Amino acid sequence: MTTNPAPSTHTRQYSVVDSPYGPLTLVATDGKLSGLYMTDQRHRPPQESFGERTPGILREAVRQLDAYFAGELKEFDLELHLDGTPFQRSVWARLRTIPYGETWTYGELAEHLGNPAASRAVGLANGRNPVGIIVPCHRVIGAAGSLTGYGGGLERKRRLLAFEAGGAAGTGGAAGAGRLF
Repeated sequence: MTTNPAPSTHTRQYSVVDSPYGPLTLVATDGKLSGLYMTDQRHRPPQESFGERTPGILREAVRQLDAYFAGELKEFDLELHLDGTPFQRSVWARLRTIPYGETWTYGELAEHLGNPAASRAVGLANGRNPVGIIVPCHRVIGAAGSLTGYGGGLERKRRLLAFEAGGAAGTGGAAGAGRLF
């Protein structure tokens, strides 16, 4: 995964694609995925910051998302352009190591980053993840196994976790393997 340190003047475009979780707005910065936003998402940047609407961009991201939603892909392999602080980028990189169908607590994520006392900061960085689903922030849960904040909404988080545990994407099917809520 490639990340870039800070926002600057780059070419930005966006496209909207359908998913079992509603429309997803995919944002490209210089041809690399830099945003994946759901409707009514918390911390969603203003629409005008996405650049020009350009259908058909990010074909590989769309292909991999389709395969993920079909249950055929468990790990994304996309070049990303992620703007954030060094700490945020380290959290987002570590999120990509949480295995499909499993969950970690914020404390466990902080431990994996080598800073067990940073669970609150980890939670804040997790909430600012600009490419949900692909950088799987939905796989992080509260200390007691509770479903806590998710930029796309707790119902989407519940459905994504159930889907990865073997349930149906559209119905939020039964939980299966892995430590789920």
